[in-house]
Amino acid sequence: MKAIILAAGEGTHLSPFSETRPISMIGVAGRTLLDNTFGLLKSAGINDIFVVAGHKQEKILEQLQEQNHNGSNLHHVEQKRKLGIGHAVMQVKSKILPGEYFLLAYGDILTADNIFSKTLQSFHSFKCPVASICLPPSNQMFGNVFLNARMEITKIIEKPKGNNLGNYVLSGVFILPASFFQLLESSGNSMEKALKKVVAGEGLRASMWEDDWLDVVYPWEILTANKMIMDSWQDTSIAKTATLEANVTLQGIVRVEAGAVIKSGAVLEGPCCIGEGSYIGNNSLVRSYTSVAKNCSVGSGVELKNCVVMDNTQIGRLSFVGDSVLGENVDMGAGCMTVNRNVDWKPISVKNGKRSIETGMKKLGAFLGDGVVVGAGNTLQPGTVIAPGKTIPACYSVKQK
Repeated sequence: MKAIILAAGEGTHLSPFSETRPISMIGVAGRTLLDNTFGLLKSAGINDIFVVAGHKQEKILEQLQEQNHNGSNLHHVEQKRKLGIGHAVMQVKSKILPGEYFLLAYGDILTADNIFSKTLQSFHSFKCPVASICLPPSNQMFGNVFLNARMEITKIIEKPKGNNLGNYVLSGVFILPASFFQLLESSGNSMEKALKKVVAGEGLRASMWEDDWLDVVYPWEILTANKMIMDSWQDTSIAKTATLEANVTLQGIVRVEAGAVIKSGAVLEGPCCIGEGSYIGNNSLVRSYTSVAKNCSVGSGVELKNCVVMDNTQIGRLSFVGDSVLGENVDMGAGCMTVNRNVDWKPISVKNGKRSIETGMKKLGAFLGDGVVVGAGNTLQPGTVIAPGKTIPACYSVKQK
């Protein structure tokens, strides 16, 4: 069976990180969302994969060209115009033969266990079109579904309003026949209308997903995704070419990739991971649920707590980064601090663009886009968002006259 991954979406709510990459190229726990999807599809026995890309697609192309995909056949398909999900699916019409079924997956969803294997199992049991469904903490943002006693989907409401909510939502994984493309065409490329035609015609069975599931919508959900993956780890892994000097302390499940250097006195509290070629300075503290990606530099005496640090980022000595996400090529000077709670412990709101969004979280730090430079001595208030490429001058207590 062939798989189609939809990775063309811009994800405006994920600013500042979506401004410089597709959602599927956001890194958590040492790998991108797309990497995670590839790995699960491979484990499910699917090796022929088409990735539909659009927004900042060069990031995806670079990954497809550089990586060893362990026998998977990966193909890039471009969606040249932003015309919605149904239009993105139509870009792969010529790749699916008449009579074939294909697996369709949204590129911004995340599961630690294998949702694709479960959906395939349901398909082989029902022998008809299948949609994976789940029960999220909140169902207002997702397509709601209603079921009968035979696990048949009877109704889909894409944008529910008021109290017209079902218990379950579409989890972004489907197995559909090649005839679905005709339904899309006759529906004006509306995914919702085409799925409703499947429900009214051949029928659409539900595959119940009961494990953790996340659709990454807001920047702080990158931290949730990171935790979800790390909680699934079973073993510590230290690459042979990694260097751990004397008096390095490892606690819990820790992953250290090839060429990483951990200097004397550093403490790594798992679960956490240090990426390929990264440097952790003397007496630094890397606390649980911290992901440091490739070729990063963390100065001496730094504390990292529940944070995601992307590729090629530098953090100066004696800094604190907590409950925060730092993009690629960020340069944070010495003695900087991300304050991660309000004085009165009230939930933190994040102002992203003109909107202020209540996160409901009492601990949350800062979100720094790619290429941000933060001068030494700065203190960033909870929920701070800094756009890609911005420079924050150093903070001096005494200046020259």
